[in-house]
Amino acid sequence: MQINPSIHHQIISMKKATFFVTIILIAGLCQLSAQTGVPKGYSNGVLTLAGGQIETGYIKESIRGNASVVIITTDGKKKIYNGNDLTAATIDSNRFVCIKGDFFRVVCEGEVYFLQKSSNAAGKAMYNGTEAIFINGTEGKINDYFFYDKTQQQLKLLTKKNVNDMITGTFNNCPAAIAKAKENGTDMATLRQAVELYNNREK
Repeated sequence: MQINPSIHHQIISMKKATFFVTIILIAGLCQLSAQTGVPKGYSNGVLTLAGGQIETGYIKESIRGNASVVIITTDGKKKIYNGNDLTAATIDSNRFVCIKGDFFRVVCEGEVYFLQKSSNAAGKAMYNGTEAIFINGTEGKINDYFFYDKTQQQLKLLTKKNVNDMITGTFNNCPAAIAKAKENGTDMATLRQAVELYNNREK
């Protein structure tokens, strides 16, 4: 049976229209996927501001570079925060606390926090309007380890010279933690087990 030329033309036009609609839909889905995916250079994270507010979104960190982070919040706003603006940050699986403008990676936490310094904010300029205020930051270098008593807000730098005194003074009512800490000599990274023993002790 011979198809009417006009009907044949309509069929071809419908096929073309369907093809173009499919292309447009695919392009739209790709664009939507790009918009809803994690932007390049960013990670999922949560910030706790100095005032106690929580902000969730995509975070790009420049912690070692200049003690700051950029966040794209869930409502699409892009903001920059310095360590001085925050009390804590979680970026992917890494947790940080912020003290005197510096970021410290949380190795373990409890009554005593075991921290590793991740930034150096000393001498960084903060602005109150046009007036520059320079941050003192914290002692020690990036990658140094610290004990932190959150209740007393005391940050204690651990060095090879003072580590034994710090262990005895910090774990004074937990002989098991002292023994574990001294097993490892001056290897700061392995002090985690001793801190966990202390934090989980029977009180």
